[in-house]
Amino acid sequence: MIKFTKHFLKKLEDLLSELGFVLRYEKGNFQSGYCLVEHRNILVVNKFFDTENRIQVILEIIQQRDNLNESLLTPKSKALLKNIKTGKLENLSTEEEIENKQTEETQI
Repeated sequence: MIKFTKHFLKKLEDLLSELGFVLRYEKGNFQSGYCLVEHRNILVVNKFFDTENRIQVILEIIQQRDNLNESLLTPKSKALLKNIKTGKLENLSTEEEIENKQTEETQI
């Protein structure tokens, strides 16, 4: 299973940005979700959620959306979206672990 890390959260944030979503972390007593305001997709996530809950909310919303414009996406983002939609996130865990190790090595 994929690890819910800040690195994976960043990938999801980038994916949403490429899809034209505005992602906002706001405080308040509400359930996270998305809405359409003046033809703009806005995703609001409770800022007090931890990384795992933020990822779960974003994944749920991406899976619920049917007509996402994939033509705007990079090949890596298309692959990520496909895996999210098909529920095959396990395939990403090895790839993400490799990327995390490479990132850690370059930072050292």
